[in-house]
Order: sequence, then structure tokens, then C-alpha cells
Amino acid sequence: MTQGYDISLDRARLQLDVIHGFIARSYWAIGMPRETLARAIANSVCVGAYRDGEQVGFARVVTDRATFAYLADVFVLPEHGGKGLAKAMVQALQDHPELQGLRRWMLATSDAHGVYAALGWQPIAQPELFMQRHDPDVYQRGAA
Repeated sequence: MTQGYDISLDRARLQLDVIHGFIARSYWAIGMPRETLARAIANSVCVGAYRDGEQVGFARVVTDRATFAYLADVFVLPEHGGKGLAKAMVQALQDHPELQGLRRWMLATSDAHGVYAALGWQPIAQPELFMQRHDPDVYQRGAA
């Protein structure tokens, strides 16, 4: 429990309406269809933050559970920000028993570097090694 908030890995507690309501308006996934997000959640390790049973935060990890994890879709509703919930959710994922011993964790963020740095994350040492492929026509996205 974090200042009256509950951090939970229980998938049954996830509230898709809340999650989609935020993610579909985020800079990184503007317009993501609800069905696409539901499929992404079903195939990820997820954590939620709750206050009085209502979901106020979310994060997920896309992973093979053996070598690699990609942290995605981390958010806390603005009215619940500044209470350490994002850090608590990410820490819960980093401590998850199925995510131990991974060779590499990655994420992309345009505005929360300090949150992740406090949890041991650092800039990519050799960014020139990394490439990406994406289809901007799948749904409108921001810069990340």
C-alpha cells in the first residue's frame, strides 16, 4: 500500500475502460483501438494502481520471460500524480518473479526520465545499435 493506494499484479482487477480512456489519448498511442489495447494487455505482464477499488494507474511489460522485457504504457491519472505510484508500479514489475534474470529491459519515454533513473534505468549506451520499424498508419502516434 502506497499512501492509501494499492499496487496489484492481479489481472482480474484491471479496468479496461480506465486504461483505454488514458492510453488512447496519450502522446504515444493516440487513437489506439480498444480491441488492440485489450489484446496487448492479454499478452503482457501488467500492474495497476488503485484507490478505493478504482484504477488510477497502469503499466505493462512485453516479454519473453527469459531474456527481454519492454516496459510500456506507464501512466498515473493526473489527479493522483506525484505520489510515487509510477515508481511503485515499475518496481512491482521489476520485482515480479517471472521477470528475474532478464538480459535487457527497455522503454521509450519523452517526459519521465527521472522516474526511471531513480529505479536504475539509464540511457542506451550504444543507441546506434538499435533500430525500429513501425507503421504510423496503424493508428496515430506521437513522437515515441
